[in-house]
Amino acid sequence: MKKFVIALLATAMLIALLPTAGLALSPYSEDFESLNQADTSALGNAGWLVFGNVFGPAWDYWYGYGVFPAPNDGAAFCAIATGEGGAAQGSQQLSIYNDYNNANHGDGSNAHIESNVFQEQVVGPADVGETWVFAFDAKLGNLVSPSTALAFIKTLDPNAGYATTNFLTMDMTGASSTWGSYSISIYIDASLVGQLMQIGFSSTASNYDPSGVFYDNLVLYRSVVVGDEDASWGEVKSLFR
Repeated sequence: MKKFVIALLATAMLIALLPTAGLALSPYSEDFESLNQADTSALGNAGWLVFGNVFGPAWDYWYGYGVFPAPNDGAAFCAIATGEGGAAQGSQQLSIYNDYNNANHGDGSNAHIESNVFQEQVVGPADVGETWVFAFDAKLGNLVSPSTALAFIKTLDPNAGYATTNFLTMDMTGASSTWGSYSISIYIDASLVGQLMQIGFSSTASNYDPSGVFYDNLVLYRSVVVGDEDASWGEVKSLFR
């Protein structure tokens, strides 16, 4: 546990030293087709991070661990999956599930393990007044009640002990077993300058209960208006070509 705390404090000090004047959010897209499924570091090398939280049976907070590069090994948090996509998803997808390596799954405590998998950026002054949209495709995997799943946009203030200042979610627990498209948006006001913005996915499970959901065609983009309507999916994708 001491190593976890030291790693988190080191990250906090580095981020606190970052200047914000030249920072701005960057558009992001990922369809996972170019990542090597056989490489256990593929997701971490692509900028994906993980953080775990553990709650007791009555949802009292026990501890957190991370931030770590996201694994791609099939046992914890996430992995690149194949063969789960439709025509629009291609051959590789992102599978999100729980951290089944966490010892509290099997220790009889009935603890709730919350695993978070995300990309992270720092909000800059140039982002104030903009609306950013996190869009993605999703399909329910082997999630079994009482496990739950979320997609999220989260902001955290490194100058206030990484307090969560926004937690905008889409409940994926009841997602369809066929692919669908979803989105979450956030308005950037001046209070968010210098804060971390995370986009990603979470699952919460206990006693090794299955919790898998598949995701693909991830896009983070600045909202633009075409005439009187938001940009279409095709127009959003064209921003990255």
